[in-house]
Amino acid sequence: MISDPELDGGWQADRAEGPAERLAPHGAEADGPGARRPWLWALGGAVIASAVWAGGLYALGDRFAAPELSYRAAENLCEDFRARALGRIAGDLHRYRPVNKEHDHPAVRGAVCELRNGESVSSLTVRAQVDLHRKTDPAPEFDVPSLGLVAALGAGSTEAVQGLGERAVFFTTPGDGVVQLRVLDGGAVFTIEAYGTGTAQNTPTDTAVMQAAMVEDARALMAVLKE
Repeated sequence: MISDPELDGGWQADRAEGPAERLAPHGAEADGPGARRPWLWALGGAVIASAVWAGGLYALGDRFAAPELSYRAAENLCEDFRARALGRIAGDLHRYRPVNKEHDHPAVRGAVCELRNGESVSSLTVRAQVDLHRKTDPAPEFDVPSLGLVAALGAGSTEAVQGLGERAVFFTTPGDGVVQLRVLDGGAVFTIEAYGTGTAQNTPTDTAVMQAAMVEDARALMAVLKE
């Protein structure tokens, strides 16, 4: 059993010899050079406890602080998201009625743009989303795949992307039906999704080409919104 040195003899060595130790009245000196002032020990414990509490708050301070935002909010994301690299693969994605939506909440300012390269069921759909987190750092939950995407299409594979934002990751569903790129940079999260059958889009080679185009378009969008 590990014991406190003060309770193992060191404490007893400092105590006055005799059957009992007399405490001095409040505000007066204790008798003898070896006598201790209990109120000083209590005060010392309070100071130490306060220091530990303050240290804990300091260590957690970055969690309580609002995340850094260096991107402006998109008033019309479809104007900012040109998807030129994806357009070289799938054709003009702005040709068929782009769908643009925004929401402004005190915690998150978001914008969504949905593009398609045609009206048929075999067309490619590209969805871009920008979320600016104003209150809470999105980093701890960033690597968690979208629950809605997993519930609808099943668990997929993830792959880290280097050199894009602070962190970036690809999420690909089984059969390469959906390819999603998510980028974290401070309090901003950028998401680009591409899905649809099209022509031979389910081959690994085309998936790699699609991913390269998504990275290029994400980088261009981040540059446009950078403040």
